[in-house]
Amino acid sequence: MKVLQTEGLKKYYGQGESLVKALDGVSLAVEQGEFVAIVGTSGSGKSTLLHMLGGLDRPTQGTVTIEGKNIFELKDEALTIFRRRKIGFVFQNYNLVPVLNVYENILLPIQLDGNTPDMEYINTIVDTLGLKEKLDNLPNNLSGGQQQRVAIARALASKPAIILADEPTGNLDSKTSRDVLGLLKITSRKFSQTMVMITHNEEIAQLADRIVRIEDGRIVERA
Repeated sequence: MKVLQTEGLKKYYGQGESLVKALDGVSLAVEQGEFVAIVGTSGSGKSTLLHMLGGLDRPTQGTVTIEGKNIFELKDEALTIFRRRKIGFVFQNYNLVPVLNVYENILLPIQLDGNTPDMEYINTIVDTLGLKEKLDNLPNNLSGGQQQRVAIARALASKPAIILADEPTGNLDSKTSRDVLGLLKITSRKFSQTMVMITHNEEIAQLADRIVRIEDGRIVERA
């Protein structure tokens, strides 16, 4: 079953001679439970694509469909709610709230939505990611790898349809990168999560089920 699909996705900036085609007709489908790596150099359009997939920016043309819903048919407020409920984000800068402890950071998206967390599920995520002893810590008392684990736990906590990871190991050393990516793969399997990760790192991309390469705003290879 396709959980995520794009058709003819375009994002243009400027006009005339200064026209930049950040995305130039991207069509992509991701199956339920799949772990896909989108690989490209700086300026290839991969970050723009991830922002479109997550509804963080609107395209010039084309559609993004998540669980059968064309997300850009939604008005801004409805899109924000949809994004919070259906999409989990993992960024390379972690984006944790510094005044909240680990436990509070993990639960934040659920509480913003006014929902009751599934504590059995949350505890399983915490155990899987090795965070049980860190729940009372503030983010600035954690290592980079630990902060990224918290970001992964937060992304998983609300049981989203899809996890989008933007260079999730960009600020980590090579060993911690492998550990974090291994955990991403374990959690995607264990909790049946669909995951799309962008990276420029070929070694990290090899951990995915499928690699999609993008250049100059276009998909050039699918493996």
